[in-house]
Amino acid sequence: MLNVEQFRYGTDNLAYLIYGKREAMAVDGGAWKEILSFQKQKNLILKIVTNTHSHSDHTSGNDHLIKATGAELLKPSILLDNHKIMIDEETVVVYRTPGHTDDSVCFHTGNFLITGDTLFNGTIGNCFSGNQKNFYLSVKRLMALPDETIIYAGHDYIINSLDFARHLEPGNRDIEIFHNAYSSSVTVHSTLREERSINPYLRFNEDAIINILNRKNLPVATEWERWESLMSIE
Repeated sequence: MLNVEQFRYGTDNLAYLIYGKREAMAVDGGAWKEILSFQKQKNLILKIVTNTHSHSDHTSGNDHLIKATGAELLKPSILLDNHKIMIDEETVVVYRTPGHTDDSVCFHTGNFLITGDTLFNGTIGNCFSGNQKNFYLSVKRLMALPDETIIYAGHDYIINSLDFARHLEPGNRDIEIFHNAYSSSVTVHSTLREERSINPYLRFNEDAIINILNRKNLPVATEWERWESLMSIE
């Protein structure tokens, strides 16, 4: 089984190293100095450098990591859906998840899912691609994964995410439970089970969210209408 190490950089960006006993793969490696230090400490070979999408705040460490290690760069735009990347003979599966950007991808290994700016802890990303249908389908795909899947996102937006969730559902006790757990956690993460209780963008088929949309006189007749209606709320 592969491990995932999380690194914070900038104001709220999160970088990752997926690693086994010998090999490693950097994802959104803006924290390149910390990644190289960790790599050296663990005596790892950095095999691959890649990104969840091509926005500059996620790709800023690529050149530094490649120059220091000779790792192979895999741009997200060239990664095929369900492509398998091998690290220490263990599999990392690529999911193409367009929506935030056209080239957005997620990386899945074991129970770990690195989601970039597609799915945050408590919310989702902006649809900068302009294609809401693709974004909807990408989120639906991630929703189908098991409850125990651990979500490692591209930014720590939890405080603002929970503020919005409270605004929609002031009586949702799960939001406070998750906030308390986040405050005492070393890493920024959630499980899909937790997301299904706090993240409104994964709950557009639930009565609590449908009732909110009804009160706002927004369309709710179909799943697609509920998604569009939820995405329109500010």
